[in-house]
Amino acid sequence: MGDANELRRILSRIDGRGYKAYRDLRGAFDLGSSTLYVDRVQADPFAAPTRIRVRIPAERASLPPSSLENRVRRLALADFLARRVRDATDQLGDRKRGSASSGLVRVDAGGQQVLERSAVAIADDWVEVRLEVGLPAAGRRVLGRQAEALLCGDVARVAERGLCAAHGPEGALREFVACVENQEDLRAQLDRLGLLAFVANGAVLPRESGRSDRPLRGDAVIPFAAPRSLEVELSLTHPMPGPEGPRRTLTGLGIPKGVTLIVGGGYHGKSTLLRALERAVYPHIPGDGREWVVSRPDLVKIRAEDGRRVACVDISGFISALPGGRRTDVFSSDDASGSTSQAANIVEAVEAGARGLLLDEDTSATNFMVRDARMQALIAKQHEPITPFLDRVRELYERQGVSSVLVMGGCGDYFDVADTVILMREYRPHDATRKARSIARAQPSARRAELRDPLPVSPARIPRPDSIDASRGRREVKIDAKHIDLIVYGTEPIDLRCVEQLVDPSQTRAIGFAIHLAAERFMQADASLAEILEALEAFLDARGLDALEPFHRPELHPGNLARPRRFEIAAALNRLRTLEMRVLSEGASDGLGRRDRTG
Repeated sequence: MGDANELRRILSRIDGRGYKAYRDLRGAFDLGSSTLYVDRVQADPFAAPTRIRVRIPAERASLPPSSLENRVRRLALADFLARRVRDATDQLGDRKRGSASSGLVRVDAGGQQVLERSAVAIADDWVEVRLEVGLPAAGRRVLGRQAEALLCGDVARVAERGLCAAHGPEGALREFVACVENQEDLRAQLDRLGLLAFVANGAVLPRESGRSDRPLRGDAVIPFAAPRSLEVELSLTHPMPGPEGPRRTLTGLGIPKGVTLIVGGGYHGKSTLLRALERAVYPHIPGDGREWVVSRPDLVKIRAEDGRRVACVDISGFISALPGGRRTDVFSSDDASGSTSQAANIVEAVEAGARGLLLDEDTSATNFMVRDARMQALIAKQHEPITPFLDRVRELYERQGVSSVLVMGGCGDYFDVADTVILMREYRPHDATRKARSIARAQPSARRAELRDPLPVSPARIPRPDSIDASRGRREVKIDAKHIDLIVYGTEPIDLRCVEQLVDPSQTRAIGFAIHLAAERFMQADASLAEILEALEAFLDARGLDALEPFHRPELHPGNLARPRRFEIAAALNRLRTLEMRVLSEGASDGLGRRDRTG
């Protein structure tokens, strides 16, 4: 390991030379109060920035020991420190030092959600931040003095201000960690209370705009207030300040398991509530307005998705007897319709372990959701392959334990199958369950249930690893997250625009690497997709996000990964257009009493 003087000597020696001379910086340098690690040096000023780490001894960081006591606290602490490092980089202002990205200092910190990230690592005796920096250049010539100011000055100060407890507002760190731990403890209470989700009184659900996830501010905001009949009380691990002293409980809307409708007129807050529930599978930062909205972690948003690829999915419970005798028990398509894609999305979510589905009629296929009495009279069932979701939603819950929350503004036939009806009026929820049931009794629907057979249990699908190719040109592995909703996996784009519970581009980046890891390590023998997802989760729990990067070596950082859920990993894999699946089902023989189908 070199020291600060050695770093300065190298920069002086390479000053004015070609940009590739920066490669001499690779290694570690003791800067006194911290250690600088230069892991990967960019090829030129216009290439991806240089990756560095700055490590500070635990004694100097002086982080509260209580914030390290369990996994949730450590996750929250790391997220908080990454945000504080980002604040410190923002305080640097515009310090451009030459061409292209020269002078850049960037950390991968989060938005409104708190995620497990690789940007900050915490060990027993140190804490480190992983940064991207743009090494200064004039054209493609090294600017040594500017690089010294960047690495020995700006970067060291940013790490010090971000990672050391003494440089932050007193109590902010503890408040942040306590808020996240409270949310996770609230989430842990849901199953015992028979709930899918909880929305605390006083929560602020609306966002600034369709392009912003920040909370709406101002006098127009209507704080959430649950109807008394649906109120529940949950306990807090860490008391919250209140007007009459510390509060140890929260009261709010409990959304029970089963079938729940969210109804109301247009622009009265139905979709806003559903959107809050789908994002509440993650904890939120203090002050977000949704930090006291928590959902079960296994809720999945479902929508129609015209044109998506489907590989060997059993959608026969929803769609059967397609024209031309096309089978739907092993349905494959390169261009699925709205109804077939929505059916596949449901089956795939349940396969991945979903215990609750979130649906909005605005993003659903109308003919998949319902067929009314007049349409039934015009088109006989023998000519209609679709069994509407209306006729399966209760069976999904009663036979498979999968609940549903549906936004409905135009179909009262769902009153017949709902356990709970929440009416949104001027952004305030009301319990309309009794009234909806009364209407259903007084005005019975003329439609007939269209069930033919029980909902089948889908057979195991087994991905074929040889259909998953991450190579591009001369590169054996080339995986890029172009946007939050687009992965280029090898040469194949994976379109994630309809996977609505992704909240961070770093999750998308991690998904691409997770698919590659799964293909290399876990797609063996007859491993089903569900088993592969289990293995991936166990791997990430044990090894962390760093080990996801295909070329990972100990001590070299991928500082721009955030942990995705298993459901989004599965969704991305299912949308890879080269994917082939084998389906094992009961039948004639591979020697094991199973039939092997490929598609």
